[in-house]
Amino acid sequence: MISVTEARDYIINAAKPLPIEEIKIQDAAGRVAAEDMTALRTQPPFDASAMDGYAVRSEDAKMGATLKVIGEAPAGKPYGDEIGAGEALRIFTGGLIPDGADHIIIQEDIEKHGDEITVMFKQNPPRHIRRAGIDFQFGDALYEIGDKLGALHTSVLASAGIETVKVFRRPRVAIFSNGDELTEIGAPAKRASIISSTPTALAAWLTEWGADVEYLGIARDNHRSLKYKLDRSKEYDVVVPLGGASVGDYDLVKEAFEKEDYNPVFSKIAVRPGKPTWFGKLEKTHVLGLPGNPASGLVCAQIFLRPLIDALSGLSPNSAIPVQKAILTQPLKATGPRALFSRAFVEIGQDARLSATPFPRQDSSLLTPFAKANCFIFQDGNTDALGVGDLCNVMIWGL
Repeated sequence: MISVTEARDYIINAAKPLPIEEIKIQDAAGRVAAEDMTALRTQPPFDASAMDGYAVRSEDAKMGATLKVIGEAPAGKPYGDEIGAGEALRIFTGGLIPDGADHIIIQEDIEKHGDEITVMFKQNPPRHIRRAGIDFQFGDALYEIGDKLGALHTSVLASAGIETVKVFRRPRVAIFSNGDELTEIGAPAKRASIISSTPTALAAWLTEWGADVEYLGIARDNHRSLKYKLDRSKEYDVVVPLGGASVGDYDLVKEAFEKEDYNPVFSKIAVRPGKPTWFGKLEKTHVLGLPGNPASGLVCAQIFLRPLIDALSGLSPNSAIPVQKAILTQPLKATGPRALFSRAFVEIGQDARLSATPFPRQDSSLLTPFAKANCFIFQDGNTDALGVGDLCNVMIWGL
């Protein structure tokens, strides 16, 4: 068995970023930049009014002064002339500041009589003008290769005049379950059957992580069924077989892969749950086999599958487990030789410190405690017991 860190290191080093494609900026949320991006225009591109009111020269903005209104400047319709002494221009939020003006008197501060206004309150000019370039200037660096773009990033890029962006292709991932005991969702129930439920959560996570996912169904415990799934798997960047990798007489998945052009990297990890997690390549396809027990498979998906997807997507995951410190609210026993990931709930207290509560039931088949979890408490192998109030390592994935 190899360690958790070694397994993550093998996975990350085996996964090179996928080919680059150019997409519309409207479709870029959730993608990873494959180029450095600089602004193609200044934002805001001109001095603009931040309020509805009147554009004036600051020296004319005296309480009690009467100014002549010479026109208006709605957003998108600039006034063509310069503001002179004793003049005011009716302006609206987003309107271009005319030459000569350096202050906006908000409309609540004046009284209007015909084509004149009187300043009713003391002004502190210059105010209420958004200067050109306060967000960014033409040529400013915005984002770099390897940055994951979110919804707000796409808005920034759009305002910078960028229409398309080069990104790394999404990983294409196939999932299939294995076992004669499994049935599909909605299929007639049979005695001693179990619904194949893990792919639903796994597919949702993979989509959230930026992959395109296809569920290939259930492979039965025979070589013909498994061969069919393997042949289809070669079309994808990653295939995730669920189950069938232990030491039972009907655990045939790894054997089926070994009959093909499969290149193994590792076959067991010193981790609990999830010891039978395995990894290798089938031609160009990365193969990450996860345990069939639902909780085991999903714990290992967070620990090992997520960095694989990140690395293929152009991100730079770390081999070390990403942990933060939290205060333990329930005692934990000493670990054996394998690293332990306990499902737990972490929250931020009034003192801004994290506290972590492990669930009392940690059986690898249980999903209901997992559905309430948002982190794992990570204990390395051969570590001492922890008591209430001790600091523990938490791997947060759902906060």
